Amino acid sequence: MSFEGPFLAVDWGTTNRRVFLIEDGRVVRTERDDRGVTAVEDFSAEALAIRERFGDLPMLLAGMVGSNIGWRPAPYVAAPAGVAELAAALLWIDARTAIVPGISTLVSGRPDVMRGEEVQLLGAVAAGLVPADSLLAQPGTHCKWVEMQGGKVADFVTAMTGELFALLRRHGLLAAQLGGEVTLGDAFREGVEDGKRQDLAALLFGIRAAKMLGRRDDADAASYASGLLIGSDVSARLATTGHDTVHILADPGLGGLYAAAIQAHGRNAYLIDSHAAFVAGINEIVRQ
Repeated sequence: MSFEGPFLAVDWGTTNRRVFLIEDGRVVRTERDDRGVTAVEDFSAEALAIRERFGDLPMLLAGMVGSNIGWRPAPYVAAPAGVAELAAALLWIDARTAIVPGISTLVSGRPDVMRGEEVQLLGAVAAGLVPADSLLAQPGTHCKWVEMQGGKVADFVTAMTGELFALLRRHGLLAAQLGGEVTLGDAFREGVEDGKRQDLAALLFGIRAAKMLGRRDDADAASYASGLLIGSDVSARLATTGHDTVHILADPGLGGLYAAAIQAHGRNAYLIDSHAAFVAGINEIVRQ
């Protein structure tokens, strides 16, 4: 089967999904919805519905659709891995539908996996958005820190930063204090600075103590907690790398928070368009 001509690319995550209609390497139509893999029972029917809306075209899928909670598990490719390794290991559902594999690592002796992020990472290099040798960060529920070497994913670390923040906001001692909006201001920057101390558990309890002693308004508590978690994550990662620059694949809101934390460590930070990187990665997989 060939992807020559128009085709469909689907970035299919746990809770959300984005469909791209690509012609001559360019996106001519896109659609985002909340039909992530946890909302789908019949993936064949979903693929048919996508084709009914976008055209009866070949389809390349990436993300959690290839996990054990998705359509069918697509085995991981071991790092170091590039576009060629992903293209050679596509999982074919049928003659017109394939899933991109994830990437695993044991390079540093610590097991880690990614699924979906690999397309953006390799696409960012393919599109010339980042150097072939670089440090990339992909903030989110689970933040990926990725060492790129020679245009390949050489090694990576996943931090549950976003998930920890969400859990703190919903459950436990601090939940009532963390309902405010997170903004890039003094409270967030204070949290980043405290995060450098690498004493996260004690500093989190300090949010409660600050309320009891009248040292911080609850309106600032969420921003401080976010700064503390992101600051701790950034501090741990930058302590083990010699890169002076971090390229961030994220939306401007969350990406801006990480950029501020990285800059607080005296490093440079640049935001990269994650959607452009995904499309570039899909196009490069198709090309190879």
